[in-house]
Order: sequence, then structure tokens, then C-alpha cells
Amino acid sequence: MVKVIVRRLVELAVALFLITSATFFLLAAIPGDALSAQTDNLPEAARQRVYAQSGLNKPVLERYATTMTSMLHGNFGESIADPGMTMSKVVHEKLPVSLRLGLQQVLLGIPLGLFFGILAAIYKNTWIDHTVTVLSLLLMSVPSLVLGLLLQSYFGGKLGWFPILGWPEGSQLWFGGWALTILPTVAGALTHVATYARLLKNSMLDILGSDYVQTARAKGVPEYRVVTHHIVRNAAIPVITRLPMTVAFSITGSVFIESIFVIPGIGQYFVQALNNRDVPIVMGETVMLAALYIGSLFLTDLLYMAVDPRIKLYDRKEG
Repeated sequence: MVKVIVRRLVELAVALFLITSATFFLLAAIPGDALSAQTDNLPEAARQRVYAQSGLNKPVLERYATTMTSMLHGNFGESIADPGMTMSKVVHEKLPVSLRLGLQQVLLGIPLGLFFGILAAIYKNTWIDHTVTVLSLLLMSVPSLVLGLLLQSYFGGKLGWFPILGWPEGSQLWFGGWALTILPTVAGALTHVATYARLLKNSMLDILGSDYVQTARAKGVPEYRVVTHHIVRNAAIPVITRLPMTVAFSITGSVFIESIFVIPGIGQYFVQALNNRDVPIVMGETVMLAALYIGSLFLTDLLYMAVDPRIKLYDRKEG
């Protein structure tokens, strides 16, 4: 067991290395760099000095070796396009914003999705089931960017109920400024509602005809206990194992929502860094986001073993 976990960790480290390397060379292959706009009007000598100070005048492979060596020591460098900004500042200033947005989306979307999934499974082939199914397909088909723009236009613009731009700051960063957070939270949560409603409904339908469910009903067990103790509990296995990835995606995948609502999180700053070819910030955020996502996959494997003893992570050579 320990050997398998160590092997998985090594595989995850290799995956992170490959993702980081691919990101660096893709950035290097794109025309332009972070200093182009700043140095276009400078004399050639001054321009060369600026590039020499930033290291962008060196060959690609030399820059790659320098970048990877620095990253292994936890040093991602200073932003080229935004002097003074480092990854430690990005984590300190931007991550809490994205973290609150992601957690609010999860805490709103997943419980609602599970509730509607249970209703759809219990009342199969009724108008409740059909309504949940149609709405789930609709919400899963519409990108969160479009949902956000629709919410902005109607509830923020036409009705004027909520502000459409900005995010709580300072002392209100975590537990204040709720009006600012409602529209972006709902825009991201609707996808979770649709995903988890379909996931739990399908899982429950697979279990409804199981022998142990029929046996419990034949013994006269009250229906609510059959649903809660036999159906929902066993149907929740795929839901539980999906949670880590959902949380990771909620924190890292709100790029479009942060952009249209002008939320100063890591998603919006990552897009700015990409547009500016700001290699240190892009590399730093890539490592952070990829590590979060890869870590969620590893946690998902562990949860599979914890919630279902039939599933084992075993060594193929030993199995």
C-alpha cells in the first residue's frame, strides 16, 4: 500500500514537471514578450540593457534551465510586466478572493444539486424528473461565461438588484459585501447544480432495483429509511469521490467569471499575465494550479478506497 502511494506521488511529480515544461516552451514559442510594449520606443542600446537585466536576451534552453532551477528552490521570480509582484504576493492577495468565490459556489451548488437529484430519482418519470433532467442538460450546455453575462444583464442591469462589478475588499474580504458576491456565485454554482443532480440521480437509479433495497422494503422498513440508509448512502460514493475535483476546479476554473465581474482573483490575474507574456507569473500560477488539480486527483483515489472497500489501489506487479 505504501509502495503504491509513493509510486503515485512520483507519477504526480513527473506530471507536474511535464506540465510546467510544456507551459514554458509554449510561452517561448509565442511571438512577443513581456517587454515588447515597454521598450519599443527606446534606443537600441537601452533596449538591450533592459532585456539583459530581465534575462530575456538569453537562449531559450538557458532560460529554461534557469527558470526550472529557481522554481525547485521555490523562487518563481518577479513579474516582468508588473514590477514588484511576486508569487508570494499573488497567493497572499489573489488566492483568498478566488478561494471565497469557489467555496461559495460549491456550498450553494452541490447541496442544491443533490436535493434535485434525489427528487428526480424518487419521482422517476414524473414532471419533477423531467423538469430536473431538462434544466440539468440546459445548464450543463451553457458555459458559465454566458450564464454570468445573462445574470449581469438581467438582475444587475435591467432590474438593478445587484452590483455587476467588483468584489469585497479589506475587512469584508471573507464575510462581508455579500451583494457583490451573489451574481458570480450563482453563475458558477448553477453548473454544480446540474452536474450533481444528474450524477446522484443516475447513481440512485442504479441502486433502486438492488436486492438489498427490495429486501429492506419487503421487511417493512419505512420508505424514508430505505431512501436515506440504503439508497442515498450507497449512491453517494461517486459524489464523495468527485468532491475534491469540484473544489479544485471551482478555485482554479472561475477565470471567465472573474473576468466578466472584474473580480481580482488568481484567474483574472492569470489571464492578464498570459496576455502580457509574463513568464514568471504564468509559470508560478501554472505550478500552483496544476499542483492543486493533480493533488485533487490523488485525494480522489484515496477517497475511493475509503468509501468503497471493494476498490483497492494495488501494485500491478503484486496483483
